[in-house]
Amino acid sequence: MSTWKEFTKGILKENPVLILVIGLCPALAVSSSANDGLGMGIASLFVLVMSSLVVSALRKVIPSAIRIPIFIIIISTFVTIIDYVMHAFQPELYANLGVFVPLIVVNCLVLGRAEAFASKNSVWLSVVDALGMGVGFALALTVLGAIREMLGNGTLTLFNIEMLNFGPSFKPALIMIMPPGAFLTLGFLMALQKRMSEK
Repeated sequence: MSTWKEFTKGILKENPVLILVIGLCPALAVSSSANDGLGMGIASLFVLVMSSLVVSALRKVIPSAIRIPIFIIIISTFVTIIDYVMHAFQPELYANLGVFVPLIVVNCLVLGRAEAFASKNSVWLSVVDALGMGVGFALALTVLGAIREMLGNGTLTLFNIEMLNFGPSFKPALIMIMPPGAFLTLGFLMALQKRMSEK
């Protein structure tokens, strides 16, 4: 498989949220705005790439019987790094994401890629796979958050900059920034993706 196909499969053919339906806990919980979705996506991307790199580099020396605990230790190391960096440099985003940053440790996307791909492939392919999956996850969370924020608040904010404001005459659908809004939006995005892939 070519490097480009390996990268794009995580964005298109095997998108973690829209196709594989994994990592939904943070996808539904922190996607009430595009900014929060992007922040969680970038944090997950960092952990995914770094843990895949280390797992792949050590795959031949990690005993098979204890590989899962070792994978979790490797993942938790990078989660701790991103947790502290986010806390220091993006305190508002850190507060919005709350407990879901430390919970990246048990995100089935990160652990699943370590077990299913990084532990069986070269460092280069593992990093490319992790980049594709991470970008796909970040895109899905950002789009999910953008739709919910626009319909639920009448605004669109990215990198803490207000990109769009529908103004005071806009009547927001408050359900969109609540948990049912996350399920509705995700369902419509999955249906749209399925429809597009059939063409």
